[in-house]
Amino acid sequence: MIKTPLNRAHHSDTPPQTAAHGPSSAPEQSAVLDSAHVGDIHGAFGTIRVSDGTADAAGASSARSSWKARIKTLLAIIGPGLIVMVGDNDAGAFGTYTEAGQNYGTSLLWTLLLLVPVLYVNQEMVLRLGVVTGVGHARLILERFGKFWGAFSAIDLFILNALTIVTEFIGISIGLDYLGVPKIPGVVVAAVVVVGAASTGSFKTFERVCLTLVVGSFLLVPVFFMSNPDYGQMAHDFVVPGFPAGSDVADVTLLVIAIVGTTIAPWQLFFQQSYVIDKRITPRYMKYERVDLWLGIALVILGAASIMSFTASTFAGQPEFGQFTDAGGVAEGLGTYVGHLAGILFALALIDASIIGAAAVGLSTSYALGDVLGLKHSLHRKIRDAKGFYAAFAGVILLSAVIVIIPGSPLGLLTVGVQVLAGVLLPSATVFLLMLCNDKQVMGPWVNGRWMNIFTSAVIAVLVILSVVLTASVLFPDIDAATILTILGVGAGLAVLTGAGLTVAHLARRSRTRPAPEGTHDAAPAPAVVRPPDRSQRLTWRMPPLALLERPQLSTARRVGLSVLRLYLLVAMVLVVVRVVQLAVGG
Repeated sequence: MIKTPLNRAHHSDTPPQTAAHGPSSAPEQSAVLDSAHVGDIHGAFGTIRVSDGTADAAGASSARSSWKARIKTLLAIIGPGLIVMVGDNDAGAFGTYTEAGQNYGTSLLWTLLLLVPVLYVNQEMVLRLGVVTGVGHARLILERFGKFWGAFSAIDLFILNALTIVTEFIGISIGLDYLGVPKIPGVVVAAVVVVGAASTGSFKTFERVCLTLVVGSFLLVPVFFMSNPDYGQMAHDFVVPGFPAGSDVADVTLLVIAIVGTTIAPWQLFFQQSYVIDKRITPRYMKYERVDLWLGIALVILGAASIMSFTASTFAGQPEFGQFTDAGGVAEGLGTYVGHLAGILFALALIDASIIGAAAVGLSTSYALGDVLGLKHSLHRKIRDAKGFYAAFAGVILLSAVIVIIPGSPLGLLTVGVQVLAGVLLPSATVFLLMLCNDKQVMGPWVNGRWMNIFTSAVIAVLVILSVVLTASVLFPDIDAATILTILGVGAGLAVLTGAGLTVAHLARRSRTRPAPEGTHDAAPAPAVVRPPDRSQRLTWRMPPLALLERPQLSTARRVGLSVLRLYLLVAMVLVVVRVVQLAVGG
């Protein structure tokens, strides 16, 4: 294992050297792929120098042990969690949450509360991967599971990200239309703003722009209070699960999957891991980054609940209730029933959310491309030093903007369809995340604990079951409630049986690794017992260079399982696209 202090910046293009603690330690290589990912932390609200103290045994910096210093440290670290979470409340989220509110009131608020632990567990695992390895998510999958799985994951990401960025510009065009701004120049200006914010060669500047957009999300607060929602009903629906009375179970299930897809998306995993690396955050600051993540989760859940609630309150008892079209129709409804100011604020918040969403999703694409192709990929670099990275970012942003300008796009339908597609693809992304976080060579003392693995496995099972329901509803549009309940029941039963089988297999392996009792000399030698990781060294442990790691050996069962999952997800993705096209042409 490698123990390193906070690495100093290097100016070469090769991975920098880091020294292990202790006067007699030999220097070791870092796994960091881009030398710009090493050095001082330049956050939007502060800077942490490499020389700003060294981590002591308790994990606190000698220069940052007072509460005032810790607040300054938090302000310097804060950003990745807020940006990825608020960026998740993007145009697709506006479309999905407003559909839930306009068609079903606040009856689906409980889905948001259930997603809180899922959000935290997924993103916390990504944070650990980033700060411990210094290597992006796409490159880790490629190196640890081979070219096939790496390429498949990258293709999934690129396709879904491209579609998602299109929906961001759809959201911008909807907001501009309500404000009376011409669509073509407005979309072009928005695209230039997104590209310009990321192309300054200053990480701090980009983060300041993004956190300014985060503040812009608070435009929804006055809209919420102006709509005068039913607070008692909101509180009830937050904690009491249930389906809307008299609703079509298939339609509601599809919308619940869309809510899952828009709240927990694959791009979040790739973006946040690469972003904390680019910000140069190390294990020493993990506790601060967890606070940042919780702040982001609080904002995304409160924002989603506000959108659902004020939309429900606005359309309750009105002819448009249950007749959702798109976010533009919601803005019109707010302007009609709540006040013109409410409609304007909603449109501005939609544009704000779409811009930060486009920036984050676009960066997740270019970060992944830099990881896989070995390009320089850092916001610390000027354009001339990372031409491929910035070209990929600008290309996907500008292409998406051009697509939206083309007349005839089914805006609201495409927005919701992309979120459903994200829900279908998410299980595979979570599977790789779980396997990486259990890879002792990659994570060392930061590997998952038992309960984290149990919870994440349960989440994957639920996501797969929801994906099966979605696929069935696409194949059979007239599917009834009994069939859906049967799928849910069978899926839950299979998940329990699979969990029980894995538990029995794990206990059997443990029994085989126990040493023979003393005095038993004729027993077969027990396999070597793998020592548990030494968690006392977590604050200084970093992953060795990828070239020094042994390739993990996947069992036949795991290979078959991954192949089946990938095949199913590919089929489900195609079926969802076909169904969206059918709906778009009125089929």
